[in-house]
Amino acid sequence: MSETEPSNQVSEPAGVSPREQARPLPAGEAGFDAIGLGRHLLRTIRSGALATLDPESGIPFASLVTIATDVDGTPLMLLSRLSAHTRNLMADPRASLLFSAGGKGDPLAHPRLTVTGRAVRTEEPRARERFLARHPKAKFYADFPDFGFFALQPIAGHLNGGFAKAATLAPADLLLDVTQAEAVMAGERGAVEHMNADHLDAIALYAQGVGEEGGGWRLTGLDPEGMDLISGDRTARVLYPSPVSDMGSLRKSLVAMAQAARAGGESHPG
Repeated sequence: MSETEPSNQVSEPAGVSPREQARPLPAGEAGFDAIGLGRHLLRTIRSGALATLDPESGIPFASLVTIATDVDGTPLMLLSRLSAHTRNLMADPRASLLFSAGGKGDPLAHPRLTVTGRAVRTEEPRARERFLARHPKAKFYADFPDFGFFALQPIAGHLNGGFAKAATLAPADLLLDVTQAEAVMAGERGAVEHMNADHLDAIALYAQGVGEEGGGWRLTGLDPEGMDLISGDRTARVLYPSPVSDMGSLRKSLVAMAQAARAGGESHPG
């Protein structure tokens, strides 16, 4: 059995597609953006609980793992085959990841998202780049022979946004359609490196625009919908005014956002 090909295949229920299994439920409160919140949790949570299935007992096994996302939002993990969860995945790829925002007070009052799907080994260079940008310390062990990158291919997302706020999300609700964004994907790494080298002031403005204070903010990734930022252990997700499909529209959005942030700061000093 190869490391990249799990030993068994699991079929969908007859006649039911993943999209048909995952329908958004009515929001418990007017204005509850289930898709927006689900995507936000995917992009901002850096670690979560991975549940796999023990091949001998069938009992679920939960462990803590670090998480990043691909351009479309697919969860990415760096796992060691010496770990129980990786051995479980090699026998049965079915798994789930819990993304929990956490915070003060009642832990159940804060939003969380469970993504179910199949975890498969990936050799895609972009997966490595995006994961290590999100978790720089992982560079120390990413090339150990027992480690490999895995992508969780979503079947459904189960969102709890707090009291009376819940939804079941389909893969298309969680992931971006990047079929028309090849140029953004191809130019992402160069743009990230350029922004981090020459435009840290603008990145700080983007972070402030979503309520994040303090310094040290850097880009880890860009995609057609927004950008991912980190500062130490903190993360931020910044959306563009509208989605972009090429590097020209991306550049215009970044410039316009920085100009608007500077203008707002000048209009409201202190």
